[in-house]
Amino acid sequence: MQGEKFVDSQYNPAAIEQKWQQIWTETAANTTVETPNKPKFYALSMFPYPSGRLHMGHVRVYTITDVIARLKRMQGFRVLNPMGWDAFGLPAENAAIDRGVAPAQWTYQNIAQMKQQLQQLGLSLDWERQVTTCSPDYYRWTQWIFLEFLAAGLAYQREAAVNWDPIDQTVLANEQVDSEGRSWRSGAKVERKLLRQWFLKITDYAEQLLNDLDRLTGWPERVKLMQANWIGKSMGAYLEFPIVGRQEKIAVFTTRPDTVYGVTYVVLAPEHPLTPLVTTEDQKAAVEAFIQEVAGESEIERTAEDKPKRGILTGGTAINPFNGEEIPILIADYVLYEYGTGAVMGVPAHDTRDFKFAKENGLPIKRVIVPADGANQTSPQAAYTEPGMVVNSDIF
Repeated sequence: MQGEKFVDSQYNPAAIEQKWQQIWTETAANTTVETPNKPKFYALSMFPYPSGRLHMGHVRVYTITDVIARLKRMQGFRVLNPMGWDAFGLPAENAAIDRGVAPAQWTYQNIAQMKQQLQQLGLSLDWERQVTTCSPDYYRWTQWIFLEFLAAGLAYQREAAVNWDPIDQTVLANEQVDSEGRSWRSGAKVERKLLRQWFLKITDYAEQLLNDLDRLTGWPERVKLMQANWIGKSMGAYLEFPIVGRQEKIAVFTTRPDTVYGVTYVVLAPEHPLTPLVTTEDQKAAVEAFIQEVAGESEIERTAEDKPKRGILTGGTAINPFNGEEIPILIADYVLYEYGTGAVMGVPAHDTRDFKFAKENGLPIKRVIVPADGANQTSPQAAYTEPGMVVNSDIF
């Protein structure tokens, strides 16, 4: 086809479409040719949810993968470019209920329609390797993999806060919640709620994942940095703050144990199981109202940098294990139960977020790090986060 151009003074769309169809057919015919001596290349796009019709987002994504697959074939690779359907879960069931049909009927009908549309696009997909995630011949393997994780001690259950769609009655990922805190599908105001669920202990492989990022030659540095941040390795200390009048302790993880003498309060996530235990009777109504209000906010809303950090006293107190001082226990919207231990120690003199929160809530600020030149501000106007000299820290 090299050098051939579509030049038609009369502009004949049918002729153009026929010519491109010929090219697509010739290319697609080569997708399953067995040539074992060629190097292999696996081109895989995220499977679409079978909603029943394609949109331009589908066309964009699958066209990009198709271009890559075609290029690799031209370079002599044996390419596997399959297609599948992300068809398992409550959205499909809810859609079927709304239409009064069986979920299987609705799902497979949509798959047939979308497959026809993808074929009309002329994408060089290998339809002999099509998979459907709601089919038993597919999910039998995901169940098998889960049981292998369970047997190896890598699958466990615990409660964690999730984004809950009250209309679809399903959990949403952060990217499925818009900037106004609404579900991308139903439009409902997303709620935060605790749900007992299964987890895979990928943290056991965090170090290996982090180290192997260097083996990803050709990856943009910004993408590898994003991956490293997602893995989220932190070096620090695990500390426990005893609760006054109780046997329990509040566990925190900190990357700045050198500032522990500057802790002037402890903050729990509203969903933390210790919250009702540390709340005094006179604060109970206010705390419950605050928890209810925060439950209506998404994680993105709660952690936005430009949003005020709101909190409320529980009435309970903890003890700083290093100096024996009693410090107040609060709950705040910016602390998330599923991150770290679900609790943070407040060092407002040396953390920008803690400083702002302390100022807004009238909490004490105690400086324990000063510039190396010895300058010591007894009433700091901003958090000091630079290296310096330790002060007011007893044994340190």
